[in-house]
Amino acid sequence: MKTFVIRRFFTSIIALLGATIIVFGLSRFLGDPRVLFLPPDGYGISKEEYAKLEKQLHLDRAVPVQYGYWLSDMLRGNLGRDLANRQLIAPQIPKRFGPTIKLALAGFILATLMGVPLGVLSAMKRGSGVDYLARSLALLGQTVPIFWIAILAILVFSVWLRWLPSATMGEGFSIRNYILPTITLAIYPVAGYVRIVRSAMLEVLDSEYIKLARAKGVGSWTVTWKHAFKNASIAPLTFAGLLLGGFITGSVAVETVFAWPGLARYAVEAVQQNNFTVIAIITLVFTTVYIVANFFVDILYAFLDPRIRYS
Repeated sequence: MKTFVIRRFFTSIIALLGATIIVFGLSRFLGDPRVLFLPPDGYGISKEEYAKLEKQLHLDRAVPVQYGYWLSDMLRGNLGRDLANRQLIAPQIPKRFGPTIKLALAGFILATLMGVPLGVLSAMKRGSGVDYLARSLALLGQTVPIFWIAILAILVFSVWLRWLPSATMGEGFSIRNYILPTITLAIYPVAGYVRIVRSAMLEVLDSEYIKLARAKGVGSWTVTWKHAFKNASIAPLTFAGLLLGGFITGSVAVETVFAWPGLARYAVEAVQQNNFTVIAIITLVFTTVYIVANFFVDILYAFLDPRIRYS
């Protein structure tokens, strides 16, 4: 187990380094990086300032040396400046990441609490009306566009009924501000949970040891959750790990429609402004989230499935 964790840790570091090389390469191999620092109209910078940027960006050195300087700045928290307002990016990332992680965790908890039991119930009631209803909801959840659901939710619950706020995170913490974006964000993952959990449970429920447990008179609750679900949890666990990372990186539509001041909305604004420095930093943040999530999911496999042995 210890050997596997160490090996997996170093492979994660290598993957992260690969991401930094790609991001850095895009800023160097597609043209002169100094062009990114020009104002939108192309004016307002002197020849002296333009030449000074060459020294600041180490463009007079070889590309591998430039990458070393750039990576050193990243590790020290020197993330550069926002090209839109010339402010430092480093203080903006925690401010934007906080609202995103709060919304992502709320959506993750809601999706897990709804999707997993519904998937188990669908498998236990295979062929019944409950099963067909759950599968229909899963189909709709994976086909209906999230941005359309968000707009419809605002129209119904904010404009027509005036029950909930539509486009604000609010000051402090108010659960009313989280209801619409959280439910909207959780719809697609709930559908995914239902499909994955149902398929995994159906495979396990047909196993011989489940039939033996039932023949011995073991209670339905124990058979379902202690024996069947524990052995069917590998696929949902993989989905959950990727889901948490996906919530953070994939909440673009939800944060944009609900004007949520998070990292995903910050990325959309950066794309609209052709703000490459912000896009590069957010890309690295998203990549790190995915790599860390996959790392912990691999470790959790050994604790949930005794058949897995890492050596």
